[in-house]
Amino acid sequence: MTGKELEHIQDAYERRHISGDGKFTKLCHRWLEHKFKCGKALLTHSGTAALEMAAMLLDIRKGDEVIMPSYTFPSTANAFVLRGANIVFVDIKPETLNIDEGKIEKAVTHRTRAIVPVHYAGIICEMDKINAIAKKSGFSVIEDAAHAFLSKRSGRYAGTLSDIGCFSFHETKNISCGEGGALLLNTPGFAERAEIIRDKGTDRSKFFRGEVDKYSWIDVGSSYLPSDINAAVLYGQMSKADTITKRRISICRKYYDQLRQLNDEGYIELPSARYYEENNGHIFYFKVKNGNLRNALLDHLKRKGINAIFHYVPLHTSVAGGKYGRFSGKDEWTSAESKRLIRLPVFYELSGKDIAYITNGIYDFYHKL
Repeated sequence: MTGKELEHIQDAYERRHISGDGKFTKLCHRWLEHKFKCGKALLTHSGTAALEMAAMLLDIRKGDEVIMPSYTFPSTANAFVLRGANIVFVDIKPETLNIDEGKIEKAVTHRTRAIVPVHYAGIICEMDKINAIAKKSGFSVIEDAAHAFLSKRSGRYAGTLSDIGCFSFHETKNISCGEGGALLLNTPGFAERAEIIRDKGTDRSKFFRGEVDKYSWIDVGSSYLPSDINAAVLYGQMSKADTITKRRISICRKYYDQLRQLNDEGYIELPSARYYEENNGHIFYFKVKNGNLRNALLDHLKRKGINAIFHYVPLHTSVAGGKYGRFSGKDEWTSAESKRLIRLPVFYELSGKDIAYITNGIYDFYHKL
C-alpha cells in the first residue's frame, strides 16, 4: 500500500458515489490517457473483462479463429471462446516465453480474426512483426498486457502497440486494486462503442454527460464497470506507479546478479540480461534442467519458508483447451519450457536480506546435489 488508498476511499464514500464512473474512475482514466497517450482508456472490473470487451468490439463470432500462445492464463482464451471463437495456439520462443512470431503466419486461415500476443513477465513481444502479419492478412491485434504495465520497448509502452491493449490490476500485479483492469483503445472508432458495451449496452454515459435526454439499450454489452472504491485504491497506486516499478526492477536485477554464478555453471538458465532493460519487474523467473529437478527445488525452498512457484500449465494440454482450440504446428517449446520454470517472490517490500536468504537457499540446494 502506498499510503493514500484509505484517504481516497474515504473521499469516495463521503461523496456518496461508490458505484462506477465516479471521481476516482475519471482520475484513473485521465492518468492512463496522459501516461500512455492513447485515444481512450476505460477501467474495467478485471483484466478478463477488458479482454472480453475487446472480443466484443471486434465482433468475434462463432467459427472465427483467434491466434495466441498456449502459455498463458485461461482468461486470454475464454474471452474469445465466450463469443464462439476457436482458439489456435502457437508455440513460444524459449528465450522469452512469448509467442513465436515466426510461426504465426502458418497458423493463419481465412477464418482468422485476431492475434493476441501475451507479454510474458513484462517482456514485450515482437510487435512490429506481429502487426505486419495482421495488416497483411487484414485482422486485428489485441495485446494481453496483464503482466506488462509500464513495460517499454524502444521507448513505447506495452498496451499501446496494437489496436487494443488490455491491463490487469489484480492483487498479484505491480499496481493493484484487488480486482481490476483497463482497456486502452489505440484505433479510432472504438471509443464510443466501447463505452456502450462497458455499461450494459446502454448510452448511459452520454446521459450523465448531458449529451442525450434519456438513455436506452443501444448494443450488446455487460456490466464491466469497477466500483469507485476500487478506482480510489487504484488511483493511490497509480500515483506511485513509477516508484513501484523501479523498485521491482531493482529486485529482479539483484536476483539476477546473485544467481548469475549458477547460470554460468550450467545449473540454471536465466533470461538474457537484455530482457530486463525495459521491462517492469513483474516476474523474476529462471529455468532448471527438468520437471523433476524443479519439483525438488520447490520442495526444498518451501521447507525454508520461501514461496517459490511454477506458472502456467499450457492451455492446449487442458480439457477446455482440447475442446475449444487446437495447436498449430509442433509443440516444440511450450510444454517443455513450462515444466522447467520457477518464479521467485517479487513484491515492493522485499528486502535485500530477503533476497539473499532466497538465493542462498537455491545455492544450498545445488551444493547438496
